[in-house]
Amino acid sequence: MKIIFFVSCHFLFCLLFGLSILGLSTPVFGQSGVKVLAYNIHHANPPSIPDSIDLPAIAKVIKNSGADLVALQEVDVYTQRSGSGLHQAKMLAEMTGMYFYFERSISFQGGEYGNAILSRFPIEEKEKLQLSSAENTEPRAMLVVLVTLPDGEKLKFASTHLDFSSNTNAANQARDITAYFEKETLPLIMAGDFNAVIGSEAIDQLDRHFTRTCQEDCPPTIPVIDPKKAIDFIFYRPDTEISVKDHRVIHETYASDHLPVIATLVW
Repeated sequence: MKIIFFVSCHFLFCLLFGLSILGLSTPVFGQSGVKVLAYNIHHANPPSIPDSIDLPAIAKVIKNSGADLVALQEVDVYTQRSGSGLHQAKMLAEMTGMYFYFERSISFQGGEYGNAILSRFPIEEKEKLQLSSAENTEPRAMLVVLVTLPDGEKLKFASTHLDFSSNTNAANQARDITAYFEKETLPLIMAGDFNAVIGSEAIDQLDRHFTRTCQEDCPPTIPVIDPKKAIDFIFYRPDTEISVKDHRVIHETYASDHLPVIATLVW
């Protein structure tokens, strides 16, 4: 009976059972790494081809990156310029085989324009934080989701896009974010286009509460041709549980006006 049971058991159970007998630790997903992508997609408009939309090019970048979690900015949903029938976040999720969450930051051209999250893991909870905006500036927001990794680790993941028109406004929005996460106890990863450079008030505010996947040597992300500034970042906490395996910029110069940033985080 014992032999029959062993042969007929589920392969994964047998593997884990065998490892335990041998005294080996079972594999943990977080130890092999979670890949995170920050990507301002410029509503899928290739800068070299004005008034065009090439969503498959964005999907290709995402798929080729191997990302598990993706923070997207400048996403169009049912807008005139991108197509009144096109939900870019939903279509990207279908093209990449991922789950998605989109919320508008503003109404635009008969549709919506804002941030999105793509996740290889089911999205269990989702929330939008409206960020403070000075009068006559474009409203900005942050999206937050809860996912569970295959090893059972729960994780909060956020996508945001700060204001570019005012350093003061961006700093205030950074304070909104740190206040929102002040009492958060779960591991957290946040990615996006922060429209601010290292040493600015906004990034200094975030640096006091989170750790960046790159430090002073962050490779630049804009413009895509001969980039000069790093304004797209990935933050995480706590640094006592999470560490950075690698951080790099993907030098894809056609699909968007920002270079995507990818980092692998391990537990």
